[in-house]
Formats: sequence, structure tokens, C-alpha cells
Amino acid sequence: MLLAIDCGNTNTVFAVQNGSETLATWRIATDHKRTADEYYVWLSSLILLNRLEVQISEVIISSTVPRVVFNLRVLADRYFDCRPLVVGKPECRLPHEPRVDKGTTVGPDRLVNTAGAFDRHGGDLIVVDFGTATTFDVVDHDGAYIGGVIAPGVNLSLEALHMAAAALPHVDVTKPAKAIGTNTVACMQSGVYWGYIGLVEGIVRAIRNERGRAMKVIATGGLASLFAQDTAIFESVEDDLTMHGLVLIHQYNKDNQ
Repeated sequence: MLLAIDCGNTNTVFAVQNGSETLATWRIATDHKRTADEYYVWLSSLILLNRLEVQISEVIISSTVPRVVFNLRVLADRYFDCRPLVVGKPECRLPHEPRVDKGTTVGPDRLVNTAGAFDRHGGDLIVVDFGTATTFDVVDHDGAYIGGVIAPGVNLSLEALHMAAAALPHVDVTKPAKAIGTNTVACMQSGVYWGYIGLVEGIVRAIRNERGRAMKVIATGGLASLFAQDTAIFESVEDDLTMHGLVLIHQYNKDNQ
């Protein structure tokens, strides 16, 4: 069985895959100090609690935090007796190579999202990922990643607002009852919620104008379903897009050894 690991700046997601079937998915805070032994104790406890009978023999990793990769490699080697496939490394092949400026390193998460979205929806896509950063990945007609946009993430923007303005509290991201807030918290929530809907729609419009063609928009990430409530711009909202991409890339490498 395959253990797919998606390590983001805030959280790391582990999924146990039996082919295309997801048997279990678990999330842990990303911490580069966490050792391979700690990962294994946590994972094995969850497997036991869920009464799963799994035999992990393969591991694939996508990480936007380079410092965690070493301990994840040790986890795969020590406890699963395998050499993990790491997206973004030379030994990891991609179904479609990115077409970007020479010398540019594309984030592994963006490569994985591109692969997953193209498999499900074909080409000419914009993938919007609501993570620590809000990213827009542009997928060409043949499935190649050709660039995109990086904007501050929703929670990051709220935290910056709270830290920079002493009188403003920390607030949760939620849909406000109305656009015009009548207290400080409501004003901040409205600004972030409607501000990010405007940001997404504006950037998508600019990309479509620049490309000069119709482009589907796919949303993913933890806050995607929240913002999808008040915009018709998303063709689909898919929480499992990254894991789907990881499984595809792993299978592609097995088929092309």
C-alpha cells in the first residue's frame, strides 16, 4: 500500500492509499523538529485506533517545507523499508513537465495540483488553492504547468492585520451575516471574506483575459468550500485534489521505471 504525504507550511496530511481508494486520511501540524520515530508512533497509533490492516510498502512525499523532508525520508526507510519518491526531485518524473522561466523552481504542491486537476478536468485550467498562501496555478491545454499567481493566504492576512494594528483583535475566518459590519469583528470578517472573493474573481478574470480563452476554475484547500458559497466562478471544489495528484504521480513513476 501507498502512504501519500502532503506537507504544507501549516499542516501535513498523511493518506493511506490502496490503489485509487483512500483508506484513511490524517492531519498533523507541520514541525521540522518532529523526528521519524515521533511520526511513526503517531501513525501507528491512528492505524490501530481505526482498526486498519495495512502494510505500507511505498511512500510519496510532496513538501513545501524542505526541512521536514529528511525525517520523512527516515520514516520511510526505517519503518516501511522503502525509498520514498519526493516530488520536485530529479528522480521523480512528472506526467507533464512545467514550462516556466529557466532556473525557476516550482513548488511541489503546485505540480501535484496540476497533475490531479488535469487528470480530472483536462487542460486550460486555473487551480485556486486556499492554503497558507492563496495560489493560482495555470494549466495549459496539454497538462503542463505554465505559471500562476501567489497571494497572501486568508489566515495570514488576518494575522498580519491583527499584529500590525494594536486595536484590532484576532478573528476567525467565517462568512459574515452582512457586508456592512456594525462592530470591529464583523467589519474585519466582512473585509476578509468579500475581499478574498473579489481577489479570486479579479485574478481569474485577468488570467482569462491574458490567455484569451475559456478556462475552468478548480478550487482546493481548507477554505475553498467557504468562499465557494458566494461566487459562481468555481467549476468544482475538491478537497482531495492534492492526494489525487500524488497517487497519479506515484503511478506514473511506477509505469515508467
